[in-house]
Amino acid sequence: MAFLNGMEWIIIILVIVVIFFGAKKIPELARSMGRATSEFQKARVEAKKSLANETNNQEKTQQTIDREKLESIAETLGVDYSNKDDQDLKNAIDEELKKQGTPK
Repeated sequence: MAFLNGMEWIIIILVIVVIFFGAKKIPELARSMGRATSEFQKARVEAKKSLANETNNQEKTQQTIDREKLESIAETLGVDYSNKDDQDLKNAIDEELKKQGTPK
């Protein structure tokens, strides 16, 4: 059997398929295989999208938690945190800590 190359194996498999299913069933089987492949690809794409969305949601949740922590610290120190982005708020907290003589 080592003398058989790829094309001969394909022919052998096709002959076996025709024997088991008949020539009229082959197009139906091919359509079914095509649909199954298509559904698999759709499911794969959906899984990738779902994973990306979940990762984004986790990042946003972490950012929200970080912002809440910054606002809590700022409120404790008496720093106005409205209209400041995270970096500006961090800088304002650092400045307030320096004023109070508290190490970081």
